Amino acid sequence: MRLHIDWTACDGRGLCTELLPETLDRDPWGFPVPRDGAREPAVHPDLAAHAERAVRLCPSLALRLRGAK
Repeated sequence: MRLHIDWTACDGRGLCTELLPETLDRDPWGFPVPRDGAREPAVHPDLAAHAERAVRLCPSLALRLRGAK
C-alpha cells in the first residue's frame, strides 16, 4: 500500500509525521517528507492501521491510501 499526499491540500501541520514517523519525516516548514524518497511512500503492512488513522485525522484531508484492501 502507498500513501498519497495531495500537496495542494497539505498545509504542513505535521500530524501525519507524528502518526507515521517510520514512513514520514518533516521538512523545516512542517510538511511531510517521505523517508524512502518516493513520491508516494510505501507503507509497511504492520503500519497499515497507523496509516489509516493518519488519513482519517488529517485536518486538511490531504492523505489517501492507494492499494488498500
